[in-house]
Amino acid sequence: MGKVIVVTGATRGLGRALVGPFVAAGHTVAGCGRNEGHVAGLRQEFPGRHLFGAVDVADAKAVQAWAADVLSRLGPPDLIVNNAALMNTPAPLWEVDPREFDGMLDVNVRGVFHVIKAFAPAMVARASGVIVNLSSGWGRSTSPSVAPYCATKYAIEGLTLALAQDLPRGMAAVPLNPGVIDTDMLRQAWGDGASNFPNPDQWAAKAAPFLLNLGPRDNGKPLTVG
Repeated sequence: MGKVIVVTGATRGLGRALVGPFVAAGHTVAGCGRNEGHVAGLRQEFPGRHLFGAVDVADAKAVQAWAADVLSRLGPPDLIVNNAALMNTPAPLWEVDPREFDGMLDVNVRGVFHVIKAFAPAMVARASGVIVNLSSGWGRSTSPSVAPYCATKYAIEGLTLALAQDLPRGMAAVPLNPGVIDTDMLRQAWGDGASNFPNPDQWAAKAAPFLLNLGPRDNGKPLTVG
């Protein structure tokens, strides 16, 4: 029987790359992204039961409305992949624009909270489901010029590990380091050096089965794809 899978940031990068393998494996995807045009493209490519919405995860009311629609039509998700995130323009911390820092907190941390708050009650009531919050190598280590991004991903590690202690038996929360992938985000940080690493589709071919295999035994484990 297919799973119901929620993916945030489903219109670009890793989130977009996961949609195809999930659908091909027979699962139903509810995805969101901020770009209306990209969302329309997902609807066209993946018709049927799948639900794709133009949603900014930083907007709590928008997330609640989207989640209510998903829950009413598909029921509680079996898997949530909190993927939506922003990268800062590389710079020493004291040169970072406060508005950019605030935007990253809104998406990378508050956005994850909004999604969990909207979907978790239905999952907890059923006592099943896996919540995967994408962290980073920069959520477990540091580099110069990416302090804001590191801050948000370290926050995700702590948030997820504490969430794991709140969940009932039968559920799991996992902070996941996806590894190093040639995405727009990595190119923002590393420039052309990002091309030395696998692209999102190559990553997703390995990551999708990995994610689908997660279960209660993985609750509270910081994991890495690869």
